[in-house]
Amino acid sequence: WRGWEGAPYSTLVPSDEVTINYRHGLPVITLMLPTRSERCQFTVKPVVTTVGAFLQDVQKEDKGIERAEIFATDGTKVSDATLMEVLLMNDFKLVINNKTYSVSPPVKDKLSSEHATEMEDIKSLVHRLFVALHLEDHQIRKERELLQKLDHLKGELLPLEQMKARIMHSADAKTSRLLWVGLALMSVQGGALAWLTWWVYSWDIMEPVTYFITYGSAMAFYAYFVLTKQDYIYPLAKDRQFLHYFYHKSKNQHFNVERYNKLKDDLAEAEESLRRLRQPLRLRLPIQEITDKD
Repeated sequence: WRGWEGAPYSTLVPSDEVTINYRHGLPVITLMLPTRSERCQFTVKPVVTTVGAFLQDVQKEDKGIERAEIFATDGTKVSDATLMEVLLMNDFKLVINNKTYSVSPPVKDKLSSEHATEMEDIKSLVHRLFVALHLEDHQIRKERELLQKLDHLKGELLPLEQMKARIMHSADAKTSRLLWVGLALMSVQGGALAWLTWWVYSWDIMEPVTYFITYGSAMAFYAYFVLTKQDYIYPLAKDRQFLHYFYHKSKNQHFNVERYNKLKDDLAEAEESLRRLRQPLRLRLPIQEITDKD
């Protein structure tokens, strides 16, 4: 005989075989143990006790129980992870071996606003205690994860850092050579103008030449501003030329600048997270105080 869906070939037992009463605010479930033929009471904590824990307690009391399950009234099996607080909100079926018990939990009186506020305060306190007791374990586990991430990032950055150092050294050498070449050209220009002025021609002839050379230099500096949108300042010009050599060399040696910058950003973020994580461990400050300081 199939009494209802989900509990095949079981005997439906009246609901008075399983009773539920509230004592001191906690539900007390009384049922008949099949092999011991005696009634037994189980006091559950609905907020923390799950259906699976309750069924395990029932099986521990009677070793002859081979099957213990709970189904909803429509035949749907209730998960072992469901809290008893949720289960006791509606009627359900308790299956023990080949017997099915129809259970109707009593309607619990609504709590007064003051009592409800008190219960919420208690729940909040329990949650804060749980966080305080497990916070250090969570921080240690998180610290271990961050340290592993740091080692991984540093391992990926090491060959890139070595390649970057070689490229920077080459770019710096080329930039320095360019500066010395510029100084040499200016010296040659000054010497040539002096030789033409005093030994070949007179100042009356060379004066217009020097004027147009000066005017041409001014045009060159203005053209630099038009192209780069920067004033021709020696340190800025040197840095610009250095970056030009650096990116050109990086392209030739297949150095991925974007990937390098991304790894550097991830490394800095992981180090900052590790610093923030270690701060409460070192200072032993409350979380609110740490938040205020940040």
